[in-house]
Amino acid sequence: MQVIKRDGRVEDFNQERIFKAVTMAMSHTSSGVDADLANKITQSVMKQLEDKIQVSVYEIQDIVEKKLMGSSRKEVAQEYITYRYNRDIARKSKSKDMFLEIIETKSNDVTRENANMNADTPAGMMMKFASETTKPFVDDFLLSTEARNAFKEGYIHIHDKDYYPTKSLTCIQHPLDKILKEGFRAGHGSSRPAKRIETASIIGCISLETVQNEMHGGQAIPEFDYYLAPYVRMTFEEEVKKLEDIVDEDLSKLYDVKIEDYEKKSLEGLTGEKRYLQISINNTVNRVHQAMEAFIHNMNTIHSRGGNQVVFSSINYGTDTSAEGRCIIREMLLSTLRGVGNNETPIFPIQIWKKKRGVNYLPEDRNYDLYKLACKATAKRFFPNYLNLDATFNTHPKWKADDPNRGYYEVATMGCRTRVFANRHGEDTSVGRGNLSFTTVNIVKIAIEAAKEAQNNVGLNFELGAGSEKFMTEKYKKQVLQIFLQKLQKYTDVAARQLYDRYKFQCTAVAKQFPLLMSGLWQDSEKLSPIDSVESVLKHGTLGLGFIGLAECLTVLTGKHHAESEESQKLGIKIITQMRDACNNYSDRYDLNYSVLATPAEGLSGRFTKIDRKEYGTILGVTDRDYYTNSNHVPVWYKCTAEHKAKIEAPYHELTLGGHIFYIELDGDATHNPDSIEAVVDLMDKYNMGYGSVNHTRSRCLDCGFENSEADLKVCPICGGKEIDTIQRITGYLVGTTSRWNNGKLAELKDRVTHN
Repeated sequence: MQVIKRDGRVEDFNQERIFKAVTMAMSHTSSGVDADLANKITQSVMKQLEDKIQVSVYEIQDIVEKKLMGSSRKEVAQEYITYRYNRDIARKSKSKDMFLEIIETKSNDVTRENANMNADTPAGMMMKFASETTKPFVDDFLLSTEARNAFKEGYIHIHDKDYYPTKSLTCIQHPLDKILKEGFRAGHGSSRPAKRIETASIIGCISLETVQNEMHGGQAIPEFDYYLAPYVRMTFEEEVKKLEDIVDEDLSKLYDVKIEDYEKKSLEGLTGEKRYLQISINNTVNRVHQAMEAFIHNMNTIHSRGGNQVVFSSINYGTDTSAEGRCIIREMLLSTLRGVGNNETPIFPIQIWKKKRGVNYLPEDRNYDLYKLACKATAKRFFPNYLNLDATFNTHPKWKADDPNRGYYEVATMGCRTRVFANRHGEDTSVGRGNLSFTTVNIVKIAIEAAKEAQNNVGLNFELGAGSEKFMTEKYKKQVLQIFLQKLQKYTDVAARQLYDRYKFQCTAVAKQFPLLMSGLWQDSEKLSPIDSVESVLKHGTLGLGFIGLAECLTVLTGKHHAESEESQKLGIKIITQMRDACNNYSDRYDLNYSVLATPAEGLSGRFTKIDRKEYGTILGVTDRDYYTNSNHVPVWYKCTAEHKAKIEAPYHELTLGGHIFYIELDGDATHNPDSIEAVVDLMDKYNMGYGSVNHTRSRCLDCGFENSEADLKVCPICGGKEIDTIQRITGYLVGTTSRWNNGKLAELKDRVTHN
């Protein structure tokens, strides 16, 4: 016989539970426990249920109540009824407390799970209510027993679990050119193809916003400069025609004139067609600049997901060397430098400069001047980040400098770090593809378990953590590594199966559930009818297998993290290599694109640590902080040079092709030192790194606009204002206020040191 639990799960019947519940009720009466009577009641209940194949918990409890009422101990029935009631209240109290904290806008790890979300607004509250009530449903009905247990026990973390029932995907790199050329339909209206730069800019915003509501992750444009360049030319031609009407002359010769660069210049000394040409160029540049300003402004103000969150948007650019492409790049950077609104640093879109030798990195390259401008923008506004197209794993054999469509063969990334490129079901490209879902493995917990088992096996007993290497024998080292790698394989297998299960569930969706995404944005989706399953096109996506806390994991296994010890570094590379090889095997086994992701832990940053500290206590250098170090990074508190950090983290980039990021924390005011940004990009080039960013501090007075690099600025030195906004990077993107950060990330922020 099986029992249907309150949450719908089915378990084998266990009569001991009836006996225990009855004796518990008896213990609360003056007559005490009568084991013989409790056993008789249990057997009587069993007899009444003997013909049942399945029975609910509620049915069993009703029968127990009736048996007690018919016994000589009727007072026990009342205690049993009270016990049932109190148990029901206890089960609901946790949800009640959580909901009250949301209602009261308390700052905790539930309401601050995502720093890009304002959970204090009505829409934000509604999102959190839905999120927190959906997660138990996923646990009970959508996860396998092994995945549910692994999650509950802290071996894995299933990201965006609240979106699991919606079948939504994580992210996509928008093929914006399709929408700009063909138009699209969203909501109750349709958009015509773009004919000028302003329209192209707005359509780009609407595309990102609309699809954000169909997905649970980020939105990116992989070739922002290439996609918008044609509309610069259309705008120029429009300006020429407007001028024709004004001067009443035929200027058709200018329609197709070759333009070397769109730069605003003085009209002094110019006459005839040369004057008309420069007027048209100047007017075009003005309009492009305004369009880029509008794009940035919209990306920081247009809300999605019920009105509580701006679009998690990214744009990739830098390699279009056409005059029109250069105009887009230049005006985007100038708009970024100027800032939005009252000259504030724009949080979105996350801007990503695609660095490429022969295009924009060397002084003789066509776009080198724009690269210098990009570094200047980063020094003041944090963006752009830098994507290294020269990294060996970021190259494509079909890329050619003279190919006008070369952008299709360039890697693009999400600002947070997610990378999509290789595709076993089609051409290697980032365009029209994205991540389906990702799950992170807690390699720290696995290391602690392995270490404790190894100690027992070899008869050692020492405190784990920093400095423990002096107690480790060769026999112990061999044992702990063997056990660790076996356990690592076990839980990567669990995570891979869970990702596959989620993929199969996502495949049960039909195209009309994602009206814009599946109308041609996702690769091959234009072939689907509204009622077709999306299974045939989801194969182009990727499944990310993440990890967190390599530094803490190595501290358990060797006594030192990878920035402190060459032995630890070699072991770290061995661990992540095993995960990479496992993903290659999963790709073959499931015929899908599996890859290792250097997890951008935000909401997860403190979850694993809490679980492990509760189970294993405080371990020096491991569980003694409120967070685990993100992925393969050198710990934020470890003081070292920028070059040492680059040298340590670089080998992991080639192993984590699902996404990675390198960052340097600068000291002082970077605004006056753009060369420091170039130095970081040089390190990426030198050590074959894929993607990187620069952290520094910008504090700004909201009353008068004064800015400086003082992290603890409390009072504005100019106007005395106390409304100070401090910009910080959290996992790859910026947050305008740390009040939305969860406790784990706040603790990490406090520990960060600079790299010289």
